[in-house]
Amino acid sequence: MSVTKDGNTGKWMAQLRVTDWTGKTVHKKKRGFKTKREAQQWEQDFLQQASGSIGMTFQDFIELYLKDMEQRLKPSTVANKRFLIDLKITPFFGRMPLNTIKPTDIRRWQNELTTYRDEKGKPYSATYLKTINNQITAIFNYAVKFYGLKENPCHKAGGMGKKNAEEMLFWTKDEFLQFIEAVKDRPVTYAIFMTLYYTGMREGELLALTPADIDLEKQTVRINKSFQRLKGRDVITTPKTPKSIRTVTIPKVLCDCLKDYMAQCYELQPEDRLFPYGKSYLYREIVRGCKLSGVKKIRVHDLRHSHAAALIAMNVAPKLLQERLGHERIQTTLDTYGHLYPNAQAEVARQLEHFMSES
Repeated sequence: MSVTKDGNTGKWMAQLRVTDWTGKTVHKKKRGFKTKREAQQWEQDFLQQASGSIGMTFQDFIELYLKDMEQRLKPSTVANKRFLIDLKITPFFGRMPLNTIKPTDIRRWQNELTTYRDEKGKPYSATYLKTINNQITAIFNYAVKFYGLKENPCHKAGGMGKKNAEEMLFWTKDEFLQFIEAVKDRPVTYAIFMTLYYTGMREGELLALTPADIDLEKQTVRINKSFQRLKGRDVITTPKTPKSIRTVTIPKVLCDCLKDYMAQCYELQPEDRLFPYGKSYLYREIVRGCKLSGVKKIRVHDLRHSHAAALIAMNVAPKLLQERLGHERIQTTLDTYGHLYPNAQAEVARQLEHFMSES
């Protein structure tokens, strides 16, 4: 280890050679420190991170955590993790040594987020708060399991937010028909929202579709990939979960729509993206369509909820709904859409009464 001063610039430089916690020898050098103390602090932080010491700062630990996650998760998942951590977690805990973070610190952080209001006085949604809290809990679980941290401070601090939103937004059949009529002026927009509504697929799944995925004779769509925009590049990945790979049947009205749309696409090849756009296009077009049609504004993802609500109104069983939506577990389907079966118990009672009266 050495800390030296550059006579020309007056800035300090730190350099050291260490064996990290994996057994690899690392030579590290950094210039431009204003003071000797800053250079020495950087050396100390780097040594703790390299040795895997739980005395390292939270932000140094995050780099180790994400580096490991990169080997196990999809690039899009890691990118989303990093974005959330950098935005909502590291600014609060960044310089704290990992092993000094207490449940009271977690509570103070939670209180900051739950009392936040934007310029319009709007707080973070309960589901967003839950997502952030789940992330920091996972980080400390990782530290306990692999780095010897004594306990996860999040467990004593308690939770934040809610798993499911209080109200699920979706369009009724009439609202969708009103919306889709208003966007007929743009064939691509019409085809996109017809596909989303009649299949319930996710946005990334839609944007990864190719003509080869569509069988107009059998009236099916094969969903086996997802589109992401990562660091300025278009990336096609596997879907969210193994169960997300599925084939869904589609009605004739959607078959006719897709057939007409593909006929208008110039020199469309079987492996070309059917909708060569990004998610921002979908967001702009749903806002435009809502304004034109006068229906209530919902998110693009709420078309998936609208599809599910339509199937439930048709008395489609939860198991079939799970398979169509590509949920990994039936419990996910029930947790998300169980409240949309308000008459299920009444129907059971009615059928039971009818059965007993025939005995």
